[in-house]
Amino acid sequence: MQIFNSARAFFQPFFKLWLLVALVQVSFAGAAYAGPTDKLSASLEENPVSQLFLGADRYGAPVANAPIVPAYKGDTLLGYVFLNTDFVGAIGYSGKPIVVLIAMNVDGLISSARLVEHAEPIILSGIPEQKIIDFIEGYKNVDILKLAKEKGGEPPPVDIVSGATVTVMVIDDSLKRAAVRAARLLGIGGLKSDVTVAQAKRSLIVSGETPADWTTLIGDGSVRRLKLNLKDVNETFLRQGNKKAIARPEKGEDGELFIDLYAASLAIPTIARSLLGEREYANFKKKLKPEQDAFLIMGRGRYSFRGSGYVRGGIFDRIQVVQGDEGFRFTDRGYKNVGSVKAEGAPDFKEVGLFFTPKGAVFNAADPWELQLLVQRAIGALEKVFVAFELSYQLPSKYVKVETLVIPSAVQTTDAEDIEAANALWKRLWAQKIPEIIILVTAISLLTILFFAQNWVVQHRVLTDRIRLGFLIFTLFGIGFYAQAQLSVVNVLVFANALLSGFQWQFFLMEPLIFILWCSVAVSLIFWGRGAFCGWLCPFGALQELTNKIARFAGVKQITLPWGLHERLWPIKYIIFLGLLGLSVYSLHLAETLSEIEPFRTSIILKFARGWPYLMFVFSLLFAGLFIERFFCRYLCPLGAALAIPGKLSMFNWLKRYNNCGDPCHKCAQECMVQAIDPQGNINPNECLDCLHCQQLYYDKDVCPVVIHALAKIKKSGGDATPSQVAKDPLYRRPRRLNKSREIDLN
Repeated sequence: MQIFNSARAFFQPFFKLWLLVALVQVSFAGAAYAGPTDKLSASLEENPVSQLFLGADRYGAPVANAPIVPAYKGDTLLGYVFLNTDFVGAIGYSGKPIVVLIAMNVDGLISSARLVEHAEPIILSGIPEQKIIDFIEGYKNVDILKLAKEKGGEPPPVDIVSGATVTVMVIDDSLKRAAVRAARLLGIGGLKSDVTVAQAKRSLIVSGETPADWTTLIGDGSVRRLKLNLKDVNETFLRQGNKKAIARPEKGEDGELFIDLYAASLAIPTIARSLLGEREYANFKKKLKPEQDAFLIMGRGRYSFRGSGYVRGGIFDRIQVVQGDEGFRFTDRGYKNVGSVKAEGAPDFKEVGLFFTPKGAVFNAADPWELQLLVQRAIGALEKVFVAFELSYQLPSKYVKVETLVIPSAVQTTDAEDIEAANALWKRLWAQKIPEIIILVTAISLLTILFFAQNWVVQHRVLTDRIRLGFLIFTLFGIGFYAQAQLSVVNVLVFANALLSGFQWQFFLMEPLIFILWCSVAVSLIFWGRGAFCGWLCPFGALQELTNKIARFAGVKQITLPWGLHERLWPIKYIIFLGLLGLSVYSLHLAETLSEIEPFRTSIILKFARGWPYLMFVFSLLFAGLFIERFFCRYLCPLGAALAIPGKLSMFNWLKRYNNCGDPCHKCAQECMVQAIDPQGNINPNECLDCLHCQQLYYDKDVCPVVIHALAKIKKSGGDATPSQVAKDPLYRRPRRLNKSREIDLN
């Protein structure tokens, strides 16, 4: 107890200091487009202009009222340099901005991009910083004018760095949006600035449901059309310039129909009822959720707008809706095949699809939007190129109300857009991992049921052992090697630093599985302490325990450390954790580097594909664990220490003990896999991993002396009892609170 009181006393000053700093910190959003920032000036000093633009020899005077600096070769303007964070938010998983220096030429092409500053815990995934640097530099020659036209929704133009999905997506999103905003501000390529003092707000006018025929729907613009023949498609690929694609043109006559595509918004009841018919319209109204929009897309010709990608991946990869800077694709969950169009006079279509907006989509049916059709052409066994065609759509004016709103300032508009973009990003990440989320939540739910029903489960020893073995295998291979959802002390350090720099939930939501696990840990600390996670949900802990079971099966003799030595080795992990925590206040990056004391990234995240020094360290820990079960968990794990400190707040006592435990019986203490039971029979909840083995012994009529004695006494008196009946009799069983001092019964 003295150890933990000392730890608490040591930790509290840090925590109070952080709270004080957090309260006195003042966050300045900064005036938008107000000239070069200090960080931009410092970045220009560190990056010579010749490294950003070929042949450039000097930076020019800053652009008026904009955080942009021009680059020149003599008197010739080559381009502009700016920071992504001066135009958009770029908050990463760490809760701090990822700063990127962007160089864009006068034609709207990115000339160079450099990583300036970040606090991302990429070391957590074992990713060298150079990979992130190479990823950013891969944006060279990306066409910003094209991005502005596509208006979002496009994947990164370079390969995503495996294991750093959140960081990479934040970089991609902020880099592209910042470049587009800068290009608009500078008027490059005819782009117009999106910073205005007023804008038009459109809303729907919904009145009546009188059906209209096909001619009327086409005539008033309720249904819009895109018609392409083979010549249109072949000429577009020719302009794209890919030689392999040009060599494989669509075969047939130039005037032959390639696709005749129609689209309609179903936000207006008249349009929906006319196209769907009475029966389908009734079903449509039942299925449509509040704040959800729907579209009817119709097509005929040799090219399918649906394709077959949605069958394999659940996403329609040939069409997407783009509105402003937002874009989204449809999923198979929001799709229904409609046999035909019911409007009078409508032609026969090869494909008719009813699509609903996916979760997280930002869309206003009253505003104009485009349906992008991606036409693909195979140029190899596994390689394809694409060209895009747009079908522009705007509801007829009779269905739209237009009013002008005054925007107080450009800064407020930018901040709102940044928050909206961050929310859209984490929602997209969650949508991509729905199957993994369902599996993980189910596993945690089953584990919760197991703990609540443990008094019944542990009485069936074989069942308990099989459940535990199966769960450990699932944790190692499912949560660990497959999902790579290994929690780390780095998560704790990042969270602590986020509290100081402006905490925002959306940035922690970007890792759905990690977020769910931390939520479960927070709840389990109240009920069971650290054991629920450390004993059941930690992949490296599962790896240690499974390898130790194999060693035991092979006859490897186990080493039991003397209690005095064992107890004095416990504080090591607390010292490591508090050292990392204190260091993170000074330098989060340095603390992340030293957190390599955790072998998680080498063994679980990178699956042992790392340099020999790291492998030697991991294998030495696993080797020690063959003789001393859970060696790393016992003495070195800083994450275990981080969870043990708040775990002392656990409100419930689930582990039953006898008053005579520890005198004379030491069976539970001898068999505890982490020696969490002292010689007096007390269980230390800060070290217990809730493996439930002591609870199995508690009910075992062949092992526990108390149960054996109680049953023998009942049998001698002519009674008939079972261990569960004995458990209810206070004469034999006197459960006590954990770590509560008591006198030893010598009778």
